[in-house]
Amino acid sequence: MSALPFSATTPISISRVGLKARDAEALAGFYKALLGFEELSRSGGEVALGAAGRELLRIESAPKAKPDDPRGAGLFHTAFLLPSRADLGRWIRHAAETRIQIEGASDHLVSEALYLTDPEGNGIEIYADRPKEDWGWNGDTVAMATKRLDIGSVVAAARPEDGAWAGAPENTVVGHVHLRVGDPNEAEKFWHEVFGFDTVAKYGAQAVFLSTGGYHHHIGANTWQSAGAGRRDPDRSGLSWVELRATDGRLSGEQVDPWGTVIRTIEASPA
Repeated sequence: MSALPFSATTPISISRVGLKARDAEALAGFYKALLGFEELSRSGGEVALGAAGRELLRIESAPKAKPDDPRGAGLFHTAFLLPSRADLGRWIRHAAETRIQIEGASDHLVSEALYLTDPEGNGIEIYADRPKEDWGWNGDTVAMATKRLDIGSVVAAARPEDGAWAGAPENTVVGHVHLRVGDPNEAEKFWHEVFGFDTVAKYGAQAVFLSTGGYHHHIGANTWQSAGAGRRDPDRSGLSWVELRATDGRLSGEQVDPWGTVIRTIEASPA
């Protein structure tokens, strides 16, 4: 069994993400096929999905919702973190065999990632971290980049004796969430003041990356599609909420960011 990823062991980490779906049943089926998520429960039009009993995604039925606006504030992507590079290699083989449409693949120095979009327009990242000891830091800033991913090398990390992809392995987590916002500086201020997150990187004036406990980022906030966006339309599908997991007991309850995105926090004992 792989160890719990570093991302989930920090003072505050991502617990799960809620999506509002125009066709919840179809969207749940997509994530089951994509990552082999288990259906953990369903009630009142909501479907809970996860891996090895850990809930990662809650899909809420909203058949009358308007489609998500990719130029508005909301979800850029949910990033599902696999426990090991070998797990990512097995998933890539699965994606090739089942003809899953991949839209991008990047080496970010701290991690290796693939990107795609679900049927309702929600961005997805599937990734594995490099060992944290190999991350490059300059003071409080972590070195990240977007380089071409060596897919062959990642696939080669999956040893034949470990078997084929059999669904998201135990200790798969939501490693980070990347948000569309109207102003990265305002987002940075919100995450500093409300949750005590640290800024660990910036991509010019268009994106900021924040974390706790020395992770490369738990939250990203960008204006690549959404510069100047105002508050979200609550009648649209897409991101419903992001839930954080706090181990130090300081935070609990619900906050709303400047664009109307709901951020929940639950108390939890250290993992």
